[in-house]
Amino acid sequence: MNFSKYYSIVAHILSKKKASKKKIALIFLALVLVVYYCCLPKNLFRTPYATVVTDRNHELLGARIADDGQWRFPPADTLPEKFKQCLIAFEDQYFYWHWGVNPLAIGRAIKQNIQAKKTVSGGSTLTMQTIRLARNQRRTFGEKIIEAIWSTRLEFRYSKEEILGLYASHAPFGGNVVGLEAASWRYFGHDSSLLSWAEAATLAVLPNAPSMLHLSKNREALLKKRNKLLKKLLDRQAIGRTTYDLALTETLPSQPLPLPQIAPHWVSYYHKNHHGTYSISSIDKGIQLQVENLLDRWNETLLRSDIRNIAALVIDVNTNEVLAYCGNVRFEDSNSGNQVDIIRSPRSTGSILKPLLYCAMLQEGELLPNTLLPDIPVNINGFRPQNFNLQFDGAVPAAEALARSLNVPSVQMLRTYSVPKFYDFLKKMGISTLKRPASHYGLSLILGGAEATLWDVSESYVKMARSLLRKEPSPTAPAAVFQTFQAIREVNRPEEIDWHDLRSVQSIAWKTGTSYGFRDAWAVGVTPRYAVGVWVGNASGEGKPGLTGARTAGPVMFDIFNLLPASCWFEAPADEMIEVEVCRQSGHLKNPYCEETDTILICPAGLKTGTCPYHIEVNLTEDEHYRVYENCAGNAGIVRKSRFVLPPAWEWYYKKHHPWYKSLPPFKSGCGNDGTMLPMQFIYPQNNTRVFLPRQLDGSKGNIIFELAHSNNDAIVYWHIDDEYVTSTQHFHTPALFPTPGRHSVTVVDQEGNSLSISIVVEK
Repeated sequence: MNFSKYYSIVAHILSKKKASKKKIALIFLALVLVVYYCCLPKNLFRTPYATVVTDRNHELLGARIADDGQWRFPPADTLPEKFKQCLIAFEDQYFYWHWGVNPLAIGRAIKQNIQAKKTVSGGSTLTMQTIRLARNQRRTFGEKIIEAIWSTRLEFRYSKEEILGLYASHAPFGGNVVGLEAASWRYFGHDSSLLSWAEAATLAVLPNAPSMLHLSKNREALLKKRNKLLKKLLDRQAIGRTTYDLALTETLPSQPLPLPQIAPHWVSYYHKNHHGTYSISSIDKGIQLQVENLLDRWNETLLRSDIRNIAALVIDVNTNEVLAYCGNVRFEDSNSGNQVDIIRSPRSTGSILKPLLYCAMLQEGELLPNTLLPDIPVNINGFRPQNFNLQFDGAVPAAEALARSLNVPSVQMLRTYSVPKFYDFLKKMGISTLKRPASHYGLSLILGGAEATLWDVSESYVKMARSLLRKEPSPTAPAAVFQTFQAIREVNRPEEIDWHDLRSVQSIAWKTGTSYGFRDAWAVGVTPRYAVGVWVGNASGEGKPGLTGARTAGPVMFDIFNLLPASCWFEAPADEMIEVEVCRQSGHLKNPYCEETDTILICPAGLKTGTCPYHIEVNLTEDEHYRVYENCAGNAGIVRKSRFVLPPAWEWYYKKHHPWYKSLPPFKSGCGNDGTMLPMQFIYPQNNTRVFLPRQLDGSKGNIIFELAHSNNDAIVYWHIDDEYVTSTQHFHTPALFPTPGRHSVTVVDQEGNSLSISIVVEK
């Protein structure tokens, strides 16, 4: 405050001869009132506070110490009644009757000090002690006067209850424990609202001389003071005889207790982002403790395989609130990366994003739920995705490809949808770790080529569920989400594990993922009530054999769901879907030649996918051994049949897994193919691709293995490079060829004269 300004004004007025004594007195009084009004700082205490985090029911999860090394919790709004009565009875029994200063108490203190010939009492009220704590100055006569003036001013600003709260929140309780709440937890291990009369009395007398009265020294003096206060309460009939007798039997705590360490990574997150505050979080302590205990048990098992870290997240789908947050296990162990919060750490996604691509393509009409997708070897500019089982099915329904987490069909889906579109969709779904352009990730984006956090991934699944429940707007359409969840509701991967032994008793839409090198194992599941995300691995990024989402994260996820109340399945958003007939074998909209159909509900955009391209009408001889054209059948007659025909490369693998599939018979002699329907197809390499010519260990030039599919198992195929014949194959068309570096034309001709050519570039 600028007192010189007021001094100048007063001096100017006094210099006037006509100024009366009355005016001078009024001005002086006004100046005194202004100084009195402004003497108390706006923020009485400028001390750092600990970060305190509770669950949704105000139960303490944990805290982080204040910056000055003190356990000082942020001020509370109210005080427990027991402590309040103990404090007033011990420190200031006339607290509610004075205005910050008690003249009788000061007079009594002066008398006691004169009689003792030393300072034995200060006569301070609780209000004055609050000011002393705020000012933290040496105790002198002048300081006492300032405390008295500030105390009366404090009484104008705050209510009596607020003053009690300020005192209790900043009083020293011994060691580095400051404030009632911190003392209650450190000395008795529970909230101050649960203090017994003996505990409340102990804490009421501690601030009187915290350096002299201590839990480990002068315990007798502390006990004597506590019991004296309890007797005072008994005499005032604040407590009854039975309560008094029981309180006397309670022992003093032997040493400070550690604070709770529940959801430690969640508490650390609050400490970083809400430093020095008291936060009521959405965590459900009961669920949190159950999940923590479950992860500890799983950690014991996984440690045998040197898999050291687990993280799990439980989210309430209806409210989008976090109910359990386990960023890792064994927080107290700093040797194995256990203090790393995995939930917010970017990790390779593996297959965990595949349902998002499936959902995006459904809602944009680029796919129907069971549209056949190619599952054949593919090489895209050197990128050769493989399925987990290293096999190919030829063609797989989209929903099955998702349920089985097949990599090759997923890459084909992304290739159709486009990487930039999917990249933008992931960002809209909350994947915040895509820091590089879409071109950097390429098609590997769907197989773990990008990193994401368990938080973002789990939230993306929650967004889909909330969209389906119509809880909030979302980039996903309810109809597409419902079909996606239906697809991953019945996940079955016999090549990895028998899921029938692990499934929960309730229906769950769930997906697992495994990153390259077995470094990250993921599992995320959703019901209309809960979403559970799990990550298993090593925080260091060290891969381990057997570290897959199916074998590690998946079982943990199911165990967590089994801890939670079950819920029914999602309702189909029939009002946002249309009914169509689809071909049962291809999953496409039916065409006139589809003999077996199903009626299903789809997204309206799915109408633009087109009709089934694989069912055609063919002309056969009467014995169905040959194909013919009408104009060359002669007198033999023809039979028109509807046939399911896949491209040759698909067919080559498809019929290995589907014995019922029949290839088209060859054309009858004299009724040859007109070239509209070639019986063969290159599997590797494909047209206009670059292939690399390897070198052997001895430095010599290696070869390139070509692969061709032919619908006729007995066909003979003749191979040419740049119109020069090189070899022939039968049954298995996989010759090893030696083209020189550069661009080449590769042509194949079968014994019926059907020919096919591709252009490739060979590089060293």
